[in-house]
Amino acid sequence: MESKKIQLHYHLMLLPGMLLLAVFHYYPMLGAVIAFKKFLPAKGIWGSPWVGLDNIQYMFQISDSKIIFYNTVFISVMKIAAHLIVPLTFALLLNELKLSGVKRWIQTIVYLPHFMSWVILSVILTQLLSLRGIVNQAIGLLGYEPILFLGSNDWFPYVLVGSDVWRDFGFSAIVYLAALTAINPSLYEAAEIDGANRWHKLLHVTLPGIAATIILLATLSLEKVLSAGFDQILNLYNPLVYASGDVIDTYVYRVGLLHSQYGIASAVGLLKSVISFFLIVFSYTLASRFANYRIF
Repeated sequence: MESKKIQLHYHLMLLPGMLLLAVFHYYPMLGAVIAFKKFLPAKGIWGSPWVGLDNIQYMFQISDSKIIFYNTVFISVMKIAAHLIVPLTFALLLNELKLSGVKRWIQTIVYLPHFMSWVILSVILTQLLSLRGIVNQAIGLLGYEPILFLGSNDWFPYVLVGSDVWRDFGFSAIVYLAALTAINPSLYEAAEIDGANRWHKLLHVTLPGIAATIILLATLSLEKVLSAGFDQILNLYNPLVYASGDVIDTYVYRVGLLHSQYGIASAVGLLKSVISFFLIVFSYTLASRFANYRIF
């Protein structure tokens, strides 16, 4: 009886958090019904007339739908690939450093951008990448014409990917650094006895030792295919780069809140949520199969 009472106390401790989750995350999901209505603010959600699948059908008829879905997938896939390669490479290079003081100093420097909001970083990037910014000044010294990075559809997606990786690659490398510490040092000693150099030890000891972590992070990242980074893009984009930078989340924000087309915006957001749900299930299935990762 005493153990059951203690367990009851633990569950009561969870109750406030569960209530907050229900009120602020699950209850608002009822608003998704707007996707099937012609929402009129004066009549409210339940008083507005039903239109069935008209909003979803209209969503596929407008020309913007193809552009925003393509931009979302294109930017997301590039970010996923970069966030797998760059942190892994950085962790491997940092792991080779023998000076612990230098290693801690480098880690601190690369971690700092992660704790800065995109509101602040967007101001910094705007100044750096402006026509008179330090980047274009350096390009001018090399004899080339300045580039409008934040106003060119050719450059803007890559600016998004590069700045996102710069902000988070140091923090993302923590997982790989933790996995590297779990490798048995005797394996490196055995490799040295066999005459292996650093490259051989990397290929035959280090990478196989963290292969499960790499596979796990790669499969779990599939759920982010439709999440290109709302905060970042909203703070950096402008009408000049809508053709290459407008994604699902920014389109929903602009059409729904700024243009008051709540039904269309809800339909786009609902479709994204449904697809993302199946991507999450798929990614966790792969993670369970290939990396033995399970939540339950």
